[in-house]
Amino acid sequence: MEEKVLLHRKNGMLVLILTTILYLGAVAGCIFGGMMLGDGYSPALLVVSIIWLCIGWIPYCGLRILKPQEALVLTLFGKYTGTLKNEGFYFVNPFSSSVNPAADTHLHQSGDVDNGNTAAKSALSLAFNMSKADGSGTGSSSKKISLKIMTLNNNRQKINDCLGNPVEIGIAVMWRVVDTAKAVFNVDNYKEYLSLQCDTALRNIVRIYPYDVAPNVDTTGDGIADEGSLRGSSEIVAARIRDEIQERVREAGLEVIEARITYLAYAPEIAAVMLQRQQASAVVDARKMIVDGAVGMVEMALDRLNEKGVVELDEERKAAMVSNLLVVLCGNRDAQPIVNSGSLY
Repeated sequence: MEEKVLLHRKNGMLVLILTTILYLGAVAGCIFGGMMLGDGYSPALLVVSIIWLCIGWIPYCGLRILKPQEALVLTLFGKYTGTLKNEGFYFVNPFSSSVNPAADTHLHQSGDVDNGNTAAKSALSLAFNMSKADGSGTGSSSKKISLKIMTLNNNRQKINDCLGNPVEIGIAVMWRVVDTAKAVFNVDNYKEYLSLQCDTALRNIVRIYPYDVAPNVDTTGDGIADEGSLRGSSEIVAARIRDEIQERVREAGLEVIEARITYLAYAPEIAAVMLQRQQASAVVDARKMIVDGAVGMVEMALDRLNEKGVVELDEERKAAMVSNLLVVLCGNRDAQPIVNSGSLY
């Protein structure tokens, strides 16, 4: 299905004025023809005026108004006739109907979010939309397709990463319709189709990465272990998700502009354990840094004492001094010194 844009239909104002003038002329013809009917004049004027009053409203059904970044897909007796894409006042075949299967679909996205009205109000709105579902006249507004950039905030999903750890992740996808014919006729509902493909692409990409950097994990597919992770490589992961979604929705006439990770965390059932693991890793790293620094300070102290010749220490006394210094430097609390006033030996 190829999109066919109707460019030379912006004569709605002319048709509106002419139809209105003819309607006024038909009213005047009915009055004048009725007055002249008894004087032997032909009733042709009266008959023509009455016929026009009965069918003259039909051209009004072919009037369409489009605002910037809106489109209207038209069909005539089931056949696709074209798409109106530019803003303006149009006149099309009055028997044409507009098609938008996703008009009443409500997802978590900009311009299309269910505002939580009451059930009665929702039912009234549904009945009103059904009454104008044929897409003629003013009812065509519900069938317009937005060409603006929209944001789909998909629901959070629980997915296992490459190590089998369950994580919760949510994404926001910026998208727009670029081919209205494909969007309407190639898929049943392009909004639901996009949402489903976002879920599928998200699962396919997330299962390739670990949550944190892990050894011996290949996330690029080149057979070499790397340091890719969901938490540390969010930009790369988002770009791969965007490419995956675009590949899947191309036949639906949609363009995915950008995808962003909006939420990322371990699943609640393992979140506490993983937090303890992260804390333990941080404590180990901190202790390692403290020990490395303490060993360097002890080494420097022994070298300075030996260089200055302050005191001569045998191996046993050096070991005791090293032990005391390490206890002082690596302890969690302040040291409580004990002063030895006696002999060193």
